[in-house]
Amino acid sequence: MAKKRRERRETDGLSSTQEEVTASDSQALKEAQHTVGGSARMSLLILVSIFTCSASVMYLVYRNFPELQDDEMEKIKIPKDMDDAKALGTVLSKYKDTYYTQVLVAYFATYVFLQTFAIPGSIFLSILSGYLYPFPLALFLVCLCSGLGASFCYMLSYLVGRPMVYKYLSERAQKWSQQVDKHRDHLINYIIFLRITPFLPNWFINITSPVINVPLGVFFIGTFLGVAPPSFVAINAGTTLYKLTTAGEAVSWNSLAVLGVLAVLSILPVCFQKKLQKKLE
Repeated sequence: MAKKRRERRETDGLSSTQEEVTASDSQALKEAQHTVGGSARMSLLILVSIFTCSASVMYLVYRNFPELQDDEMEKIKIPKDMDDAKALGTVLSKYKDTYYTQVLVAYFATYVFLQTFAIPGSIFLSILSGYLYPFPLALFLVCLCSGLGASFCYMLSYLVGRPMVYKYLSERAQKWSQQVDKHRDHLINYIIFLRITPFLPNWFINITSPVINVPLGVFFIGTFLGVAPPSFVAINAGTTLYKLTTAGEAVSWNSLAVLGVLAVLSILPVCFQKKLQKKLE
């Protein structure tokens, strides 16, 4: 009987301890969620402040733009469709030769701004560059703007985006982190491959890369080189801008085939490297 009572006391004590541990874990989880929620709100506030400052800079850029007529002012806006791009191209081409620097700076600043804050519309600016500038300059300009804008988005995420990634994109970020870990030895090729192919949205790559420890230098180079093939297609379409009615017309079956070939070429060095390593082993 004494033995049974002792076992009962031990069992009751163990149950009590388990309940305390469970309650402690639950409380810790609630505190962690509260902390993440608070951090997310603070990060959102900081992000809004940075966006406001950037928008102010954009306003100053356009204040230095040449004086436009009222009907032309209506066309100076971020293009949402091909009609907007055509109207904007008409105005910019009129002033490009006389106010070359102002137009170039405005184009550069707008493109980087859109990329930094993941705002739609950069595809139309890529097409527009083929209409405004010679092909080599247009390609370099789009690649540079894309690389810088994506890198600024990367840095924003590094500074204030982690809590929001943990809160809203945790599961997707973990899955992509596992893929990145498999390609650590050839990360530039992997970033190039992702930029060429539509497997992951660009905004998702920009925001989650600092969270899963993709180096900024690798990220910039991979983005700069990776956006070149799709930009090639968009810029080439820009030479016939006024024949296009939608952004989809800029992409033909031939251009898709070319992008597919380039995507395969970007990943071939990785395959050869793995085979060579196996042979050496």
